[in-house]
Amino acid sequence: MRIFAKNWSQMVKRAIMAGASGLVGSSLLEILLNEPGYNEVLIFVRKELPLKHNKLKQLRVDFNTLDEYSAAITGDVIFCCLGSTKKKTPNLDDYKKVDHDYPLKLAQIALKNKIDQFHLVSAIGANVSSSNFYTKMKGETEEDIIKVGLPVLQIYRPSLLTGDRKENRPLEIFFTGLMKILNPLLIGNLKKYRSISAKTVAGAMYKQSLKNERGVYIYSSDKIQELS
Repeated sequence: MRIFAKNWSQMVKRAIMAGASGLVGSSLLEILLNEPGYNEVLIFVRKELPLKHNKLKQLRVDFNTLDEYSAAITGDVIFCCLGSTKKKTPNLDDYKKVDHDYPLKLAQIALKNKIDQFHLVSAIGANVSSSNFYTKMKGETEEDIIKVGLPVLQIYRPSLLTGDRKENRPLEIFFTGLMKILNPLLIGNLKKYRSISAKTVAGAMYKQSLKNERGVYIYSSDKIQELS
């Protein structure tokens, strides 16, 4: 089903994205390129994606020196879908760079360059007081980006993400199958723990970006499901 923007003919917008090759990012990129809400999409990549589209522009960057690309980071909205895993980045300092430092730097540049909106993919359980490294880091990322003071900050906290991943994750495949059984049993306050498809998260991000609601918003999986 296509997602149509209201009064799209009056909208001339540029979207910027980091993390376009990931599960949520790739789904969001597909929406941005095929829906009318944005007429230009700039993605930051380490290695250029084998993808061509008249809306798409790719910029190869070194995320460790994002300030050097500040002049190119201009537009209406930044979608930050960056994230790693311990398997990809076993060094915890490197892990934190991807999930905390890079998103924070993008948010700071967004404020400096007067980019109105910043949309961040976080994770369920994000909490600066957590004893778990991952959820604590996600909580720190959220808190630090909130402190930047962006006019529009929307944070998405999905539970277990489902979709076609490029890499093989046997444990995740197991839990995806398990959640298909458990999802109907998670009701009330437990609905936020239901698994959710990456396409659903991407759809919610796209729709919310068209509203341009001012302030800080944090959405759990059940709310993301409603928004999509």
